Amino acid sequence: MLTLVPAEGTILERILDTQHSVEHEGLSRQAFTTRDLVQRRTAWALRHHRRVALMDGSDVLASAQRYDLAGVLDHQRVGICGIASVCTDPMGGNGHYAREMVERLIDEARRNGADVAILFLTTDRIACVPDGFEVIPTADIELRVAESPRHGAPMTLMRGAEDRDLPAIVALGQVRAGAYRFHLDRDVDQVKYVITKKRLLAGLGTAGARQLQFMIAEEGITAAAYVVISIAAGTWTIEECGDRDVSGARVGALLQALIAREPAERRPVIRGWLPAGFVPPQVTIVSTQPSTELIFGQVLATRTPLRLSARDVSFWRSDMF
Repeated sequence: MLTLVPAEGTILERILDTQHSVEHEGLSRQAFTTRDLVQRRTAWALRHHRRVALMDGSDVLASAQRYDLAGVLDHQRVGICGIASVCTDPMGGNGHYAREMVERLIDEARRNGADVAILFLTTDRIACVPDGFEVIPTADIELRVAESPRHGAPMTLMRGAEDRDLPAIVALGQVRAGAYRFHLDRDVDQVKYVITKKRLLAGLGTAGARQLQFMIAEEGITAAAYVVISIAAGTWTIEECGDRDVSGARVGALLQALIAREPAERRPVIRGWLPAGFVPPQVTIVSTQPSTELIFGQVLATRTPLRLSARDVSFWRSDMF
């Protein structure tokens, strides 16, 4: 008989073994475990995250991470069941167990009063998406940042972000996200959690292989704009950003200043997600293509179609759990 259980102890170790074999992201097995442990002990994860496993007796058939999220849909606050890191035992030889597990998690969320379910998946795992789910559009973009012919930095007050900046960063995000039909409603602990995940990936990997830049432009002592950028192999990935200025000009200035810090270096490839309509004046979109990291959604109580277009959604890459 199949059962859904919390992933703890030896069950968790077996799941981490399987996960590491397919999505290690350049981390050693020990570092992979350390990252998982530190993430689970953050203030936000202790309240909103759990790992689960689908078991047949003592056999682990599939596993996933389940998140309790808050969001806004059509100007109404909604409770969201988020499901990510869906993984099956490669020795099990039966991919339908992942779908069985996802369906059980969704039924549980429906009984517990969640309004919406969203699945965070890569293109190779869409077979586990239950009927009735729709793709929430996201796109990978490549962008170019305008530079001075003299390769100088713009006059902007820039520094590394600190925990004291997080309330202002959350407020920036809430104001901008209000223009979209669907977005997550993030608090300080959640923003800290997603940035901690990126820092751990950079800090626990091979020395110098990855970096994380979390920078703000300030007015007085308050964050007026910020960028979170992962750097690996000459590519910059914008994980998220925000700006009190509607035009996004301060975000553009932050990007210019970061590039100008290394004038002799080859210009980086810059990629990421940007919400529709948010393009700083210093930025040109070079290319756009559908993302290989997918979000699927469904309204649980009424099963009313979401019918979301790209212009209706605000999601950052750091929101991909």
